[in-house]
Amino acid sequence: MSWGNVIAASNLHPRRYAREGVLQALYAQQFSDDEPTLTLNRVLDTFHGRKKNSDFISALYNCVLEHVDWADDIIKSHLQNWEFDRVAQVDRVLLRMGICEIFYMDEIPPKVSITEMVEISKVYSTEESSGFINGVLDAVYKEYQQQEKN
Repeated sequence: MSWGNVIAASNLHPRRYAREGVLQALYAQQFSDDEPTLTLNRVLDTFHGRKKNSDFISALYNCVLEHVDWADDIIKSHLQNWEFDRVAQVDRVLLRMGICEIFYMDEIPPKVSITEMVEISKVYSTEESSGFINGVLDAVYKEYQQQEKN
């Protein structure tokens, strides 16, 4: 089943649908020589005028692309007995998305971001991924809370 079919067939909350679109665009961008805006526009074309979701998709997509190295450093700092290169590509993208939502999207409660990335991983990644993503993002969120207090 293709990404588009999974997304189109799902009866999801609009933000979940949007996050899946961002996952699709970011995943595709990793393997593409196309300009990032072209990849994003392909995904936005599937949203048929849903302006609110299109804005969210663009914001999250661009945030992840802008902060990918920083997010990867955070991921690496939270891996225990695991090499970054062994983290599945889909899991890397979901972790980057979750980290960017936690740090840069104040209107989204971090627990919602974590839950969403965990739930999306259950659809698009391995059986073990949801627990892995939950553990890393929870640790990132706790660190974020400590930074906010200081």
